[in-house]
Amino acid sequence: MQRRKADKPSSDASAAKAARREEVQCAHCEEKPGTLTYKSYLDGKVEVCNECHDFLTKPYSRVVRFDPASTTQVCYGVPADPDQDIGLAIARGETVLIDTLSGPSLFELGDRFGGHRESADVILSPLDEDEIGAIRCIGLNYKNHAEECNLPIPTVPTLFLKGENALASPYPAETTVVPKAFVKDDAADYESEIAIIIGKHCKDVSEEEAMDYVFGITAANDISSRKAQFAQSQWCFSKSFDGACPVGPCVVLRSAIDDWAKVKVTGTHNGKVVQESTLDDLIFSIPKIVSVLSQGTTLRPGTLILTGTPAGVGWMQEPKNTLQDGDEFHVSVSHGVGTLVSKIEFEK
Repeated sequence: MQRRKADKPSSDASAAKAARREEVQCAHCEEKPGTLTYKSYLDGKVEVCNECHDFLTKPYSRVVRFDPASTTQVCYGVPADPDQDIGLAIARGETVLIDTLSGPSLFELGDRFGGHRESADVILSPLDEDEIGAIRCIGLNYKNHAEECNLPIPTVPTLFLKGENALASPYPAETTVVPKAFVKDDAADYESEIAIIIGKHCKDVSEEEAMDYVFGITAANDISSRKAQFAQSQWCFSKSFDGACPVGPCVVLRSAIDDWAKVKVTGTHNGKVVQESTLDDLIFSIPKIVSVLSQGTTLRPGTLILTGTPAGVGWMQEPKNTLQDGDEFHVSVSHGVGTLVSKIEFEK
């Protein structure tokens, strides 16, 4: 039996169908017609307009944790201006616009669908205390720093810890307080550092595998009390005062960095550059550090590792260049991390 061919839809039916499609509103901006399908993190497949589709699918290379001006809820987001140094801008009271992300954590960021553009009130450290555990730090890891200290180049990485209570956000969210018990020592010092953040459980990994476990990088300042440090063989106490590890402002994703040797860190004390180096001066590379620290030890997502400081620390200068009440110290890291601003305050 011959199958009957289906009737072609009339031009009126086709026009009606097209009209219904035109009536679908963009699920993101809720203004223009939704003409393209986008798979969102929270809501699955939705219809969005061409402009919103381009915005939602545009890749990003850096993220920030912040308090929006409009709410008390902590958010994650992408700086709207890819070239803005948001650490400097927020410290100067300038407007910083951020496109919020829908995910609940740094390691589950979601996407920009359903979010909105917020003005940042303050920038926060990329992680919270309960996410990081003890902060791992590598001592004497720049060749130029070993030379200024007149110390031999180490053959294995030197590890010390800072307590999670030392974690702090960039200024103006927090000031860096020198405890009153140590103000009289006049020994508060800075250490400009590039910090790496572990993104997934990491144990017994090789150097070749290590970078797969790195989520991204940010800036850190390993604030230290030198007299307390050199009064004992262990450094944890002298480097773990509350707020002695400001971190931020942005996290730059690992995938956004092509040549790690060119990542640059600069330390500026009251407007004067006092430290400057690229990662090609490291004694132990980032893959080496991650591999060594993972042997027999699980590094959880959120583990923060400070990779060392270059030459120019204040305690090694003549005369000594210590941090004073009211001083401002900047740690700037290239590739979009931006400037970590710290304002020094002596506890009264």
